[in-house]
Amino acid sequence: MLKIYYDQDADLNLLKGKTIAIIGYGIQGRGQALCLRDSGCSVVVSEMEGTPNYELAKKDGFSPVSAAEAAKAGDIIQILTQDHVQAKVYKESIKPNLKKGKALCFSHGFNIRFKQIKPPKNVDVFMIAPKGPGALVRRMYEESKGVPCLVAVFQDASGQAKQLALAYGKAIGGTRAGIIETTFDEETETDLFGEQAVLCGGVTELIKAGFDTLVEAGYQPEIAYFEVLHELKLITDLIQEFGISGMRRRVSNTACYGDLSRGPKIITEKTRKVMKKLLKDIKSGKFAREWIKENETGRTNFDSLLKAGDDHQIEKVGQQLRQMMPWMRK
Repeated sequence: MLKIYYDQDADLNLLKGKTIAIIGYGIQGRGQALCLRDSGCSVVVSEMEGTPNYELAKKDGFSPVSAAEAAKAGDIIQILTQDHVQAKVYKESIKPNLKKGKALCFSHGFNIRFKQIKPPKNVDVFMIAPKGPGALVRRMYEESKGVPCLVAVFQDASGQAKQLALAYGKAIGGTRAGIIETTFDEETETDLFGEQAVLCGGVTELIKAGFDTLVEAGYQPEIAYFEVLHELKLITDLIQEFGISGMRRRVSNTACYGDLSRGPKIITEKTRKVMKKLLKDIKSGKFAREWIKENETGRTNFDSLLKAGDDHQIEKVGQQLRQMMPWMRK
């Protein structure tokens, strides 16, 4: 049964007298740290000296310290570095400073799910995962709104890990929108699948395939770019706001009929079988092992694939066309 928690289900008093250590002042780290501080929490920030994020933390009024110092000071230690460096940071800086009564917090379950981080039994381990980037978390908080979050408990040493997690979620505005209960396994597996099959892998390959098809048929690359990439945001914005059915009623009938009648010819049963294989590789840990090994061996395949993507014609065409659209520049 779906469980959703709101403001009345969380008690900020549980965070009184506790120090929250934010390890990593990236987009998510900054958003959460600022919201926590504005909610009255005691926050210490860890960031590498000399980096832009270190300077940003100072500009925001924090006095950033090393990960070890933050972990030593923190009662709740929120690890917000990138997935592939979390285990190293944990082993070198956090683990030596863990003791009974402390809590580890995550916003993505990768390192717990795939056992890259193995916490001692005497600490709480929970997750508060905002379903949006840190900048949005911050903006919604400032507007007295919130971004929906996920909550999960991996280890409840204190007997109140979920209550502590919900208090943390409330402090960053999550309970204003609703916090949905899940597990580390479910969050991690669905997140990786979504990225690979739809949000990143599926979408980018679909865009490039559509572009290549039009260009190979003799159409101008610039026209192809507009039709298969630029206008995608218009559709995804409609889907996000109104759902798929709502989008279909807000585009032309011609577009809607093309969607209904031709979409299943693109996403076929063969595609669905491949998706199931991707999910199987995620659940079995095969993808995680591959990604961990890739980072351990210098990322040669990662860099090669990234370079190949950068060299695709659609990137060169897009770079030129975006110069014609000053409203898209920050």
